[in-house]
Amino acid sequence: MSNLGYTDTPFLPGGQWRVHDSHRPQPRVVSADPVPSDAIVLFDGTHTEHWRHLDGSPCRWEIVEGAMQVVKGAGDITSMAVFGNMQLHLEFKSPTPVVGDGQGRGNSGVFLMGRYEIQVLDNHQNPTYADGTVGSVYGEFPPLVNASRPAGEWQTYDILWQVPLFDGKGKCVRPAYVTVLLNGIVVQNHTALLGATSHRVVGKYEDHSPAGPIKLQDHGDPVAFRNIWVRPL
Repeated sequence: MSNLGYTDTPFLPGGQWRVHDSHRPQPRVVSADPVPSDAIVLFDGTHTEHWRHLDGSPCRWEIVEGAMQVVKGAGDITSMAVFGNMQLHLEFKSPTPVVGDGQGRGNSGVFLMGRYEIQVLDNHQNPTYADGTVGSVYGEFPPLVNASRPAGEWQTYDILWQVPLFDGKGKCVRPAYVTVLLNGIVVQNHTALLGATSHRVVGKYEDHSPAGPIKLQDHGDPVAFRNIWVRPL
C-alpha cells in the first residue's frame, strides 16, 4: 500500500491537520460523465417540472428536441429549488434564422439568485455595448473575450458562484463573486459584482436570503436551453 501520510509533520494554520496528515479524510468520489453524480439536475430534456413562472404557475416554455425553449410573452421562469454557493452548468442556443441586431438578437439571461444576471445574447458578428455582451455581468463587467459561437450552435456556460454576505443590518460586507466559462473559455475571473442587475443605472446590493433560485429570462427571443444542473458548494 502507498504511503497514506504522516503523523510527525508540522500543523497547518488552524491546528486541525498536519502537513500530509495520515488521518485527514479522503475526498468524496464523484463521477463526472455525463453529469456529476452529486449534481442536482434541473432540466434533462424531458420535462419542465423543476421550473415555474414568477407568479408560481407551471412553466409554459416549450420542449423542442430535448431543449427548453423560450415562448415569447410567457414570461421568465425560475427554478423551484434555491441555491447559495454553487457550480452551475447549462447549454444554450440562439435561434435561427438570425433576426435583429444588437440587444435584439438571441437575447436572454441567466439570473443567479434571481437577481444577478449573466447575459445570454447572439454576439457572433453582432456588436453591442460591451457590458451587455454574452458572458458579461450585465450592466457591470464585459467578458474578458468574445467566445461566442454562431447562432444555431450549442454553447456552454459553466459558472462558479459565491454569494454576497450581509451584516444583518442590510449592509453588504462581502460582494458576490462569479467565475464564468463560455464554451470552455474564461470570460469572468472571480469578478466581484457591484450589486444586483439593473438597466441603465448602477446596480446596488439589497439584503436578501443566502439562497435563491436560478432565473431564465424571456426577452422575446426563442432561445433554447438544455442540460441544466447544479452542484451546491
